[in-house]
Amino acid sequence: MEYTVQKFAKIAGVSSRTLRYYDEFGILKPARINSSGYRIYGKEQVDRLQQILFYRELGVSLSDIKNIVTSPSFDANTALREHRERLLAKREQLDLLIANVDKTIAAAEEGITMSDKEKFEGFKDKLIEDNEKKYGKEIREKYGDKRVDESNNVFKNMTKQQYDEFEKLGEDILRTLKEAFTTGNPSGELAQKTAELHRKWITFAWGSYNKEAHVGLAQMYVDDKRFTAYYDKEQPGAAEFLRDAIFIYTGMKK
Repeated sequence: MEYTVQKFAKIAGVSSRTLRYYDEFGILKPARINSSGYRIYGKEQVDRLQQILFYRELGVSLSDIKNIVTSPSFDANTALREHRERLLAKREQLDLLIANVDKTIAAAEEGITMSDKEKFEGFKDKLIEDNEKKYGKEIREKYGDKRVDESNNVFKNMTKQQYDEFEKLGEDILRTLKEAFTTGNPSGELAQKTAELHRKWITFAWGSYNKEAHVGLAQMYVDDKRFTAYYDKEQPGAAEFLRDAIFIYTGMKK
C-alpha cells in the first residue's frame, strides 16, 4: 500500500507539515517522488514512522531518534521489544499515580487513613524515569546497570523522612557550594564541608559509598555539559570548584 503525504498523515495521526519536516530533517524520507512531484510513502516508511512515534512518546529527542533509527546496527524487532518494556514501565507508573489519586480522594471524602509513604507512591518513579532519560546512558556506561538499578531501588524505597532529608542535603550542597566558591579555596573549610555534604547525599542515593565512585561523579560534573550547566547556573566555574574540593576531600589525584 502506498500513500501520499495527506493520506499518510491522516492514518498516522500526524500533520502533513510534520511529515515534510521529517523529510527535510532526514529522519523519514519518502519511498519516491511521483511524476507529479508528490511524496509517496510505502511499507518501509510506515514502519519507520511507527518507530519514530514510539520514541517520541517515550520522550526521546528527535536528534537522538535520528541517530538511533538511521544507525546501520538498528534492529526494528529489538527496538519494538524495548518499546514494550518501557511502555509497560510507564503504564505501571501511571497506575501508581492513579491509585495515589484514588486513595487521596478516599482519604479526603471518606476519612480513610493514608500513610505518608502512600502519598508519594508514583512520584519517585517519575523522577527516576526523568533521570534515566536525561543521564541514564552516561551513568550506566560509567557505573554499570547493577549499580544504577540498586540506586534506583534505594531511592524508591525511601521513607518520607528519608526523602525529605535527601532533598534537604541537595539544597544544603548548593547553598554551601555558593558560599565556598567565593573563597576561591577548594581545600578550605567551607569547600570541604560541601564535599562532606555531597558524600552524604550520594550515600543516600546509592545506598553505599566509595571514594572512586565519588571522584568519578565529581569529574563527570565537569566532563558532561548538562551537569556543568546545573552547577554553573549561578556561578560559572562552580562545577570545577566542587570537583576539586571532592578530590581533595577523598585524597585522590585528578
